[in-house]
Amino acid sequence: MDDVIARNNVKVIGEGQKTIVFAHGFGCDQSMWHYIVPSFKEKYQVVLFDYVGSGSSDIASYQSEKYRSLHGYVQDVLDVIEALKLRDIIFIGHSVSSMIGMLASIKHPEYFDKLIMIAPSPRYLNEGDHYLGGFELSDIQELMNMMEMNFAGWAGYLAPIAMNHPDVPALTEQLEQSFLSADPVIAREFAEATFLSDHRSDLSRSSVPVLILQCSDDSIVPLQVGEYLHRHLQNSTLRLMEAKGHYPQISHPGETIALIQEYLR
Repeated sequence: MDDVIARNNVKVIGEGQKTIVFAHGFGCDQSMWHYIVPSFKEKYQVVLFDYVGSGSSDIASYQSEKYRSLHGYVQDVLDVIEALKLRDIIFIGHSVSSMIGMLASIKHPEYFDKLIMIAPSPRYLNEGDHYLGGFELSDIQELMNMMEMNFAGWAGYLAPIAMNHPDVPALTEQLEQSFLSADPVIAREFAEATFLSDHRSDLSRSSVPVLILQCSDDSIVPLQVGEYLHRHLQNSTLRLMEAKGHYPQISHPGETIALIQEYLR
Protein backbone atom coordinates (compact mmCIF):
# COMPACT_ATOMS: atom_id res chain seq x y z
CA MET A 1 0.00 0.00 0.00
CA ASP A 2 2.69 2.51 1.03
CA ASP A 3 4.44 1.96 -2.30
CA VAL A 4 1.36 3.00 -4.28
CA ILE A 5 0.63 5.97 -1.98
CA ALA A 6 4.16 7.32 -2.50
CA ARG A 7 4.42 6.28 -6.16
CA ASN A 8 1.25 8.14 -7.14
CA ASN A 9 1.62 10.96 -4.59
CA VAL A 10 -1.81 10.09 -3.15
CA LYS A 11 -3.52 12.65 -0.89
CA VAL A 12 -6.67 11.86 1.12
CA ILE A 13 -8.65 14.73 2.65
CA GLY A 14 -12.22 15.40 3.74
CA GLU A 15 -14.78 14.10 6.17
CA GLY A 16 -17.49 12.17 4.35
CA GLN A 17 -18.39 8.48 4.17
CA LYS A 18 -18.60 8.59 0.37
CA THR A 19 -15.36 8.94 -1.63
CA ILE A 20 -14.66 11.08 -4.68
CA VAL A 21 -11.52 10.26 -6.66
CA PHE A 22 -10.32 13.15 -8.85
CA ALA A 23 -8.15 12.15 -11.83
CA HIS A 24 -6.22 14.73 -13.85
CA GLY A 25 -5.73 14.76 -17.61
CA PHE A 26 -2.70 14.79 -19.91
CA GLY A 27 0.00 17.37 -19.15
CA CYS A 28 -1.38 18.09 -15.67
CA ASP A 29 -1.34 16.82 -12.11
CA GLN A 30 -3.63 16.86 -9.08
CA SER A 31 -3.13 20.62 -8.57
CA MET A 32 -5.58 21.13 -11.46
CA TRP A 33 -8.41 20.43 -8.99
CA HIS A 34 -7.53 23.09 -6.43
CA TYR A 35 -10.51 25.33 -7.30
CA ILE A 36 -12.92 22.38 -7.09
CA VAL A 37 -11.89 20.33 -4.06
CA PRO A 38 -12.86 22.83 -1.30
CA SER A 39 -16.53 22.51 -2.32
CA PHE A 40 -16.50 18.74 -1.77
CA LYS A 41 -14.15 18.01 1.13
CA GLU A 42 -16.72 18.69 3.86
CA LYS A 43 -19.30 16.22 2.54
CA TYR A 44 -16.99 13.65 0.93
CA GLN A 45 -13.68 11.92 1.44
CA VAL A 46 -11.56 13.27 -1.45
CA VAL A 47 -8.71 11.32 -3.04
CA LEU A 48 -6.16 13.09 -5.25
CA PHE A 49 -3.24 11.47 -7.04
CA ASP A 50 -0.73 11.91 -9.87
CA TYR A 51 -0.34 9.35 -12.62
CA VAL A 52 3.14 7.83 -12.75
CA GLY A 53 5.22 10.27 -14.78
CA SER A 54 3.11 13.30 -13.80
CA GLY A 55 3.36 15.87 -11.00
CA SER A 56 5.14 14.63 -7.88
CA SER A 57 4.74 10.92 -8.66
CA ASP A 58 7.76 8.61 -8.50
CA ILE A 59 9.22 9.15 -11.98
CA ALA A 60 11.54 6.14 -11.45
CA SER A 61 8.44 3.90 -11.58
CA TYR A 62 7.65 4.99 -15.13
CA GLN A 63 7.98 2.27 -17.78
CA SER A 64 7.42 3.14 -21.45
CA GLU A 65 6.13 -0.36 -22.15
CA LYS A 66 3.47 -0.15 -19.43
CA TYR A 67 2.26 3.36 -20.23
CA ARG A 68 2.31 3.22 -24.02
CA SER A 69 -1.48 2.70 -23.89
CA LEU A 70 -4.13 3.99 -21.49
CA HIS A 71 -4.24 0.59 -19.77
CA GLY A 72 -1.09 1.45 -17.79
CA TYR A 73 -2.92 4.48 -16.39
CA VAL A 74 -6.01 2.35 -15.74
CA GLN A 75 -3.79 0.19 -13.54
CA ASP A 76 -2.66 3.29 -11.61
CA VAL A 77 -6.32 4.08 -10.84
CA LEU A 78 -7.07 0.50 -9.74
CA ASP A 79 -3.88 0.40 -7.64
CA VAL A 80 -4.91 3.57 -5.78
CA ILE A 81 -8.46 2.28 -5.19
CA GLU A 82 -7.18 -1.07 -3.94
CA ALA A 83 -4.45 0.45 -1.76
CA LEU A 84 -7.07 2.58 0.02
CA LYS A 85 -9.66 -0.27 0.03
CA LEU A 86 -12.26 1.96 -1.63
CA ARG A 87 -15.68 0.85 -2.91
CA ASP A 88 -18.65 2.62 -4.56
CA ILE A 89 -16.57 5.64 -5.45
CA ILE A 90 -17.53 8.67 -7.49
CA PHE A 91 -14.79 8.99 -10.10
CA ILE A 92 -14.31 12.46 -11.62
CA GLY A 93 -11.97 12.37 -14.60
CA HIS A 94 -10.82 15.26 -16.75
CA SER A 95 -10.20 14.78 -20.47
CA VAL A 96 -8.39 11.48 -21.12
CA SER A 97 -9.00 10.44 -17.51
CA SER A 98 -12.67 10.08 -18.40
CA MET A 99 -11.80 7.09 -20.58
CA ILE A 100 -9.21 5.84 -18.07
CA GLY A 101 -11.90 5.83 -15.36
CA MET A 102 -14.40 4.15 -17.66
CA LEU A 103 -11.92 1.40 -18.57
CA ALA A 104 -11.18 0.87 -14.85
CA SER A 105 -14.92 0.63 -14.16
CA ILE A 106 -15.30 -2.01 -16.88
CA LYS A 107 -12.62 -4.13 -15.19
CA HIS A 108 -14.05 -3.60 -11.68
CA PRO A 109 -17.59 -2.17 -11.77
CA GLU A 110 -18.01 -2.97 -8.06
CA TYR A 111 -15.45 -0.25 -7.21
CA PHE A 112 -17.52 2.50 -8.88
CA ASP A 113 -20.86 4.14 -8.11
CA LYS A 114 -20.76 6.98 -10.65
CA LEU A 115 -18.46 8.36 -13.35
CA ILE A 116 -18.26 12.09 -14.03
CA MET A 117 -16.48 12.90 -17.29
CA ILE A 118 -15.25 16.46 -17.84
CA ALA A 119 -14.41 17.25 -21.50
CA PRO A 120 -14.17 13.54 -22.42
CA SER A 121 -13.37 11.89 -25.73
CA PRO A 122 -13.19 8.22 -26.75
CA ARG A 123 -11.28 9.11 -29.94
CA TYR A 124 -9.48 12.36 -30.83
CA LEU A 125 -8.90 11.55 -34.50
CA ASN A 126 -11.44 12.15 -37.25
CA GLU A 127 -12.53 9.13 -39.24
CA GLY A 128 -13.78 10.21 -42.66
CA ASP A 129 -17.44 11.22 -42.60
CA HIS A 130 -18.25 8.66 -39.91
CA TYR A 131 -16.75 10.30 -36.83
CA LEU A 132 -15.56 13.79 -35.92
CA GLY A 133 -12.93 13.63 -33.19
CA GLY A 134 -11.42 17.07 -33.79
CA PHE A 135 -8.00 16.21 -35.25
CA GLU A 136 -6.51 14.82 -38.42
CA LEU A 137 -3.59 12.43 -38.01
CA SER A 138 -1.31 15.07 -39.56
CA ASP A 139 -2.33 17.54 -36.79
CA ILE A 140 -1.32 15.05 -34.10
CA GLN A 141 1.95 14.18 -35.84
CA GLU A 142 2.77 17.90 -36.05
CA LEU A 143 2.13 18.31 -32.31
CA MET A 144 4.30 15.28 -31.54
CA ASN A 145 7.12 16.63 -33.69
CA MET A 146 6.88 20.00 -31.98
CA MET A 147 7.06 18.30 -28.56
CA GLU A 148 10.23 16.52 -29.64
CA MET A 149 11.96 19.47 -31.28
CA ASN A 150 10.87 22.38 -29.10
CA PHE A 151 9.06 21.35 -25.93
CA ALA A 152 8.76 24.90 -24.57
CA GLY A 153 7.44 26.09 -27.93
CA TRP A 154 4.86 23.29 -27.92
CA ALA A 155 3.67 24.23 -24.42
CA GLY A 156 3.45 27.91 -25.38
CA TYR A 157 1.49 27.05 -28.51
CA LEU A 158 -1.02 24.57 -27.02
CA ALA A 159 -1.80 26.20 -23.65
CA PRO A 160 -3.72 29.25 -24.98
CA ILE A 161 -5.64 27.09 -27.48
CA ALA A 162 -6.63 24.53 -24.84
CA MET A 163 -7.49 27.07 -22.12
CA ASN A 164 -9.37 29.40 -24.51
CA HIS A 165 -9.60 32.16 -21.89
CA PRO A 166 -7.59 35.10 -23.30
CA ASP A 167 -9.20 37.60 -20.91
CA VAL A 168 -7.49 35.87 -17.94
CA PRO A 169 -3.88 35.26 -19.12
CA ALA A 170 -2.87 33.91 -15.69
CA LEU A 171 -4.94 30.77 -16.37
CA THR A 172 -3.11 30.12 -19.65
CA GLU A 173 0.21 30.68 -17.91
CA GLN A 174 -0.76 28.21 -15.18
CA LEU A 175 -1.52 25.57 -17.80
CA GLU A 176 1.67 26.30 -19.74
CA GLN A 177 3.75 25.90 -16.56
CA SER A 178 1.99 22.60 -15.89
CA PHE A 179 2.94 21.37 -19.37
CA LEU A 180 6.53 22.54 -18.92
CA SER A 181 6.92 20.83 -15.54
CA ALA A 182 6.63 17.39 -17.18
CA ASP A 183 9.50 15.27 -18.43
CA PRO A 184 9.46 15.87 -22.23
CA VAL A 185 9.95 12.19 -23.14
CA ILE A 186 7.21 10.99 -20.77
CA ALA A 187 4.89 13.81 -21.87
CA ARG A 188 5.29 12.83 -25.49
CA GLU A 189 4.55 9.18 -24.72
CA PHE A 190 1.45 10.19 -22.70
CA ALA A 191 0.38 12.39 -25.62
CA GLU A 192 0.66 9.43 -28.00
CA ALA A 193 -1.29 7.17 -25.65
CA THR A 194 -3.96 9.88 -25.40
CA PHE A 195 -4.35 11.27 -28.90
CA LEU A 196 -3.91 8.00 -30.80
CA SER A 197 -6.25 5.97 -28.56
CA ASP A 198 -9.64 4.70 -29.71
CA HIS A 199 -12.01 3.41 -27.04
CA ARG A 200 -15.30 3.75 -28.91
CA SER A 201 -15.75 -0.03 -28.93
CA ASP A 202 -15.50 -0.08 -25.11
CA LEU A 203 -18.41 2.31 -24.54
CA SER A 204 -21.05 -0.44 -24.77
CA ARG A 205 -19.24 -2.38 -22.01
CA SER A 206 -19.57 0.45 -19.51
CA SER A 207 -22.37 -0.12 -16.97
CA VAL A 208 -21.80 2.62 -14.35
CA PRO A 209 -24.02 5.76 -14.50
CA VAL A 210 -22.20 8.63 -16.22
CA LEU A 211 -22.42 12.43 -16.25
CA ILE A 212 -20.83 13.94 -19.37
CA LEU A 213 -19.83 17.62 -19.03
CA GLN A 214 -19.24 19.01 -22.53
CA CYS A 215 -17.78 22.49 -22.89
CA SER A 216 -19.55 24.77 -25.39
CA ASP A 217 -16.42 25.85 -27.27
CA ASP A 218 -13.69 23.25 -26.69
CA SER A 219 -10.80 23.37 -29.17
CA ILE A 220 -9.77 19.82 -28.20
CA VAL A 221 -13.18 18.08 -28.07
CA PRO A 222 -15.96 19.15 -30.48
CA LEU A 223 -19.62 19.20 -29.40
CA GLN A 224 -20.32 16.15 -31.55
CA VAL A 225 -18.05 14.06 -29.32
CA GLY A 226 -20.18 14.70 -26.23
CA GLU A 227 -23.29 13.80 -28.21
CA TYR A 228 -21.59 10.64 -29.51
CA LEU A 229 -20.70 9.56 -25.97
CA HIS A 230 -24.24 10.23 -24.75
CA ARG A 231 -25.68 8.05 -27.54
CA HIS A 232 -23.28 5.17 -26.88
CA LEU A 233 -23.02 5.16 -23.07
CA GLN A 234 -25.97 3.55 -21.33
CA ASN A 235 -27.34 5.40 -18.31
CA SER A 236 -25.59 8.66 -19.29
CA THR A 237 -26.56 12.29 -18.73
CA LEU A 238 -25.14 15.00 -21.03
CA ARG A 239 -24.83 18.60 -19.84
CA LEU A 240 -23.63 21.30 -22.20
CA MET A 241 -21.65 23.87 -20.25
CA GLU A 242 -21.45 27.59 -20.86
CA ALA A 243 -17.74 27.17 -20.14
CA LYS A 244 -15.34 27.55 -23.06
CA GLY A 245 -12.01 25.78 -23.44
CA HIS A 246 -10.89 22.35 -22.31
CA TYR A 247 -10.29 23.07 -18.60
CA PRO A 248 -13.60 24.20 -17.05
CA GLN A 249 -12.46 23.09 -13.58
CA ILE A 250 -9.92 25.95 -13.82
CA SER A 251 -11.61 28.53 -16.04
CA HIS A 252 -15.21 28.02 -14.81
CA PRO A 253 -15.00 26.27 -11.43
CA GLY A 254 -18.34 27.64 -10.21
CA GLU A 255 -20.29 26.14 -13.10
CA THR A 256 -18.32 22.88 -12.90
CA ILE A 257 -19.00 22.52 -9.16
CA ALA A 258 -22.70 23.35 -9.55
CA LEU A 259 -23.27 20.76 -12.30
CA ILE A 260 -21.43 18.03 -10.38
CA GLN A 261 -23.35 18.80 -7.16
CA GLU A 262 -26.65 18.85 -9.01
CA TYR A 263 -25.93 15.43 -10.50
CA LEU A 264 -24.84 13.96 -7.17
CA ARG A 265 -28.01 15.20 -5.47
